[in-house]
Amino acid sequence: MNERTVYEYAVVRVVPRVDREEFVNVGVALYCRKQRYAAVKIFVDEKKCRAIDPEIDLELIRKHLDSFQLICSGSKDGGRLAMLEQAERFRWLTAKRSTIIQCSVSHPGLCVSAEETHQELFEKLVL
Repeated sequence: MNERTVYEYAVVRVVPRVDREEFVNVGVALYCRKQRYAAVKIFVDEKKCRAIDPEIDLELIRKHLDSFQLICSGSKDGGRLAMLEQAERFRWLTAKRSTIIQCSVSHPGLCVSAEETHQELFEKLVL
Protein backbone atom coordinates (compact mmCIF):
# COMPACT_ATOMS: atom_id res chain seq x y z
CA MET A 1 0.00 0.00 0.00
CA ASN A 2 1.44 3.38 -1.04
CA GLU A 3 -0.94 5.66 0.83
CA ARG A 4 0.82 8.73 2.17
CA THR A 5 0.06 9.74 5.73
CA VAL A 6 0.92 12.66 7.99
CA TYR A 7 3.88 12.49 10.35
CA GLU A 8 5.63 14.97 12.64
CA TYR A 9 9.29 15.18 13.51
CA ALA A 10 11.60 17.28 15.64
CA VAL A 11 15.38 17.45 15.72
CA VAL A 12 16.91 16.58 19.11
CA ARG A 13 19.80 18.86 20.03
CA VAL A 14 22.49 19.00 22.65
CA VAL A 15 23.09 22.55 23.84
CA PRO A 16 26.32 22.25 25.87
CA ARG A 17 26.24 25.88 26.99
CA VAL A 18 22.66 27.13 27.05
CA ASP A 19 23.89 30.71 27.54
CA ARG A 20 25.62 30.59 24.14
CA GLU A 21 22.66 28.95 22.34
CA GLU A 22 24.97 26.82 20.19
CA PHE A 23 23.85 23.28 19.55
CA VAL A 24 24.70 19.95 17.94
CA ASN A 25 21.99 17.88 16.27
CA VAL A 26 22.07 14.46 17.94
CA GLY A 27 18.77 12.88 16.98
CA VAL A 28 15.39 12.91 15.34
CA ALA A 29 12.07 12.17 17.06
CA LEU A 30 9.29 11.09 14.71
CA TYR A 31 5.61 10.41 15.37
CA CYS A 32 3.03 9.05 12.93
CA ARG A 33 -0.41 8.45 14.44
CA LYS A 34 -1.86 6.43 11.56
CA GLN A 35 1.08 3.99 11.51
CA ARG A 36 1.29 3.95 15.33
CA TYR A 37 4.95 4.85 15.10
CA ALA A 38 6.88 6.88 17.64
CA ALA A 39 10.65 6.66 18.00
CA VAL A 40 13.83 8.65 18.55
CA LYS A 41 17.06 7.88 16.71
CA ILE A 42 20.20 9.18 18.42
CA PHE A 43 23.87 9.62 17.52
CA VAL A 44 26.16 11.82 19.62
CA ASP A 45 29.16 13.24 17.78
CA GLU A 46 31.59 13.70 20.68
CA LYS A 47 33.97 15.91 18.70
CA LYS A 48 31.26 18.40 17.81
CA CYS A 49 29.97 18.54 21.38
CA ARG A 50 33.46 19.01 22.82
CA ALA A 51 34.21 21.74 20.26
CA ILE A 52 31.46 23.82 21.89
CA ASP A 53 32.26 22.79 25.47
CA PRO A 54 35.41 20.76 26.22
CA GLU A 55 34.08 20.02 29.73
CA ILE A 56 30.73 18.56 28.61
CA ASP A 57 29.55 15.51 30.58
CA LEU A 58 28.80 13.14 27.69
CA GLU A 59 27.90 10.27 30.02
CA LEU A 60 25.13 12.37 31.56
CA ILE A 61 23.97 13.47 28.09
CA ARG A 62 23.74 9.85 26.94
CA LYS A 63 21.69 8.90 30.02
CA HIS A 64 19.20 11.68 29.28
CA LEU A 65 19.04 10.72 25.60
CA ASP A 66 18.48 7.06 26.56
CA SER A 67 15.51 8.17 28.65
CA PHE A 68 14.17 10.10 25.62
CA GLN A 69 14.20 6.87 23.63
CA LEU A 70 12.55 4.85 26.42
CA ILE A 71 9.79 7.42 26.87
CA CYS A 72 9.13 7.81 23.16
CA SER A 73 8.90 4.06 22.57
CA GLY A 74 6.60 3.55 25.55
CA SER A 75 9.02 1.23 27.36
CA LYS A 76 8.13 0.33 30.95
CA ASP A 77 11.71 1.36 31.80
CA GLY A 78 10.79 4.91 30.75
CA GLY A 79 8.72 5.52 33.87
CA ARG A 80 5.33 7.19 34.11
CA LEU A 81 5.84 9.42 31.08
CA ALA A 82 6.36 6.36 28.90
CA MET A 83 2.88 5.15 29.86
CA LEU A 84 1.19 8.15 28.21
CA GLU A 85 -0.39 7.81 24.75
CA GLN A 86 2.03 8.14 21.81
CA ALA A 87 0.93 11.65 20.89
CA GLU A 88 1.26 12.85 24.49
CA ARG A 89 4.74 11.34 24.79
CA PHE A 90 5.86 12.99 21.55
CA ARG A 91 4.44 16.37 22.63
CA TRP A 92 6.12 16.12 26.05
CA LEU A 93 9.49 15.25 24.52
CA THR A 94 9.35 18.01 21.94
CA ALA A 95 8.03 20.75 24.26
CA LYS A 96 10.08 23.95 24.32
CA ARG A 97 12.61 23.99 27.16
CA SER A 98 15.84 25.69 28.12
CA THR A 99 18.04 22.76 29.08
CA ILE A 100 21.11 20.99 27.77
CA ILE A 101 18.84 18.77 25.63
CA GLN A 102 16.30 20.59 23.46
CA CYS A 103 14.15 19.87 20.43
CA SER A 104 13.46 21.97 17.39
CA VAL A 105 9.89 22.94 16.65
CA SER A 106 7.84 20.07 15.24
CA HIS A 107 7.66 19.84 11.47
CA PRO A 108 4.90 18.00 9.55
CA GLY A 109 5.26 15.92 6.43
CA LEU A 110 3.74 13.10 4.40
CA CYS A 111 5.21 9.63 4.18
CA VAL A 112 4.47 6.11 3.01
CA SER A 113 6.67 4.47 5.66
CA ALA A 114 7.29 6.32 8.92
CA GLU A 115 10.25 4.08 9.70
CA GLU A 116 11.96 4.74 6.34
CA THR A 117 11.24 8.46 6.54
CA HIS A 118 12.67 8.53 10.06
CA GLN A 119 15.91 6.95 8.85
CA GLU A 120 16.16 9.38 5.92
CA LEU A 121 15.68 12.39 8.19
CA PHE A 122 18.19 11.01 10.69
CA GLU A 123 20.84 10.56 7.99
CA LYS A 124 20.16 14.01 6.53
CA LEU A 125 19.96 16.01 9.76
CA VAL A 126 22.26 14.19 12.19
CA LEU A 127 24.81 11.92 10.51
